[in-house]
Amino acid sequence: MKPWHRASGAMLAFALLSMLSPARASAPNALPRTISQGQLVIAHLPAGSTARLNGTSLHVGADGRVVFGAGRDEAGPLVLTLDNGHDGRRTVRITVTPRNWPIERVNGVPPKTVNPPPAIAARITREQAQVTAARERDDAREDFLHGFVWPVRGRVSGRFGNQRIYNGDPRAPHSGMDIAVPVGTPVRAPAAGVVTFAAPALYLTGGTVLIDHGFGLSSNFLHLSKLQVRAGERVRQGQVIALSGMTGRATGPHLHWGFNWFGTRLDPLLLPGLRDH
Repeated sequence: MKPWHRASGAMLAFALLSMLSPARASAPNALPRTISQGQLVIAHLPAGSTARLNGTSLHVGADGRVVFGAGRDEAGPLVLTLDNGHDGRRTVRITVTPRNWPIERVNGVPPKTVNPPPAIAARITREQAQVTAARERDDAREDFLHGFVWPVRGRVSGRFGNQRIYNGDPRAPHSGMDIAVPVGTPVRAPAAGVVTFAAPALYLTGGTVLIDHGFGLSSNFLHLSKLQVRAGERVRQGQVIALSGMTGRATGPHLHWGFNWFGTRLDPLLLPGLRDH
C-alpha cells in the first residue's frame, strides 16, 4: 500500500461495529473478525473517524465509508487503528484465513514463451506500467455500494490465486477469474464506474478495459475481441462494455475478470453481493 489513502471527516453518524462477526464476504456495515485471503471489506465508521491499516492512512468517505482488502499472500493480522475524535483511539485486529492455492507444473514449454525476448519484455513492461497507473485513482465515488453483478455467465475455467510453474520457473499467481464463454459474448460492467483504461491490443492481455468503482476499487477485463467504451467514459452497472474474445496471450475463448483495491489483487468470487445482472 502507498500513502495516498487520505482520510476525510465523516458526516453521518453510525455506531461502530462493536458487532464484529466473521464473514466470507463482509456486509457493508460490519467489520469482520476474520477474512479470507483475497477478500474485500466494505465497512462504516462513526462520524469524524480516521482509519489506518497497518500504519497506512485509509480513505474514509464523507459518509464514514471505508474499504480495504487482503491480498492472496496476506498473512495477517490486519491491524486497524480507528479514531473518531471523541472516544479515543481503538485498535481492531482482523485475522486473515489462509487458502489452499493449487500449483500446476507444466514442462516442455518453448523457452521464448516463458521468457520473451528483450524487445517484447520491454513492451510488456511499458503496457503493464500504464495499467498499474490507472489503478492508483482514488475517487470519492461510491459506485461499489450497489453490489456487483457477473460480467458474463459461464464455466469458471481459472480461479484467482492459482499458480503455474513452467519448465521449473514459477509464474505470477493468477490475478483474477477466467470465465469460459464464446468469442463475442457481451461483457457487462459489474458495478457502475469510470473507464480509466481501454486498449484493444496489449501484448499479454489483448483487448483490455479497466473500470474504477471509487475508493481505489477497480475491475479489469482482458482478452476482449471488441471494446465498446473508451477511457474517461462513465458506465452504469450492467452496461455492455465489450465483447469477449481470446486476444493477447490467451489459449482459448474466455473472459478474464480481475478486481483490485489499488495494487492489491482481490478475488472476484468473494465480492459482497455478487449476483446475476
